[in-house]
Amino acid sequence: MNRKPIFDAVRQLLGRGFRPSDIALLDAAIDRADNDSPVPADLALGEAGRALIRKWEGCARRRSDGRFEAYPDPGSATGEPWTIGWGSTGADIGKGLIWTQAQCDARFDRDIARYVNEVRDAVGDVATTQRQFDALVSFHYNTGAIRKATLTRLHRERRFAEAALEFAKWIYNDGKPLSGLKNRRAEEAALYRA
Repeated sequence: MNRKPIFDAVRQLLGRGFRPSDIALLDAAIDRADNDSPVPADLALGEAGRALIRKWEGCARRRSDGRFEAYPDPGSATGEPWTIGWGSTGADIGKGLIWTQAQCDARFDRDIARYVNEVRDAVGDVATTQRQFDALVSFHYNTGAIRKATLTRLHRERRFAEAALEFAKWIYNDGKPLSGLKNRRAEEAALYRA
């Protein structure tokens, strides 16, 4: 595809030349718009997504006996939600809970299956690359917001470059920006754009 007419039109609309990041965003958007294949019904979390989630969630609070204990959310004033293993939360997780590595891994696998299904549902039949899907699952695993995020609406509208910019808006915990969330969202956006 000859991209020059597209770039010329956008340059004219903007009334300025492009920065390198503009070119990368436009190229990625054109590539994705040119891909009309729907999300496969069996699309699963890829290795890049699994690695990203595990990097940011960590399997924290390992005790000297090798097991893991639940801990309060470090960014929350109330400590809610309590977390264990690979970022697992829920009504069954609270102070004093202790799991083995196998329990942490099993819960992650069970939880991730739900998040994968929810993301697959949210994106519908929009052409979605494996890397976009992985980034969206990581985002949803951390925020639980795939159904209400503007990011999802923009993705469904195939406005991928704009959607990638939305990750950076999800950096707050209890109304305060957290550097860890800024860094995670930057990595998710980079994966989404790749």
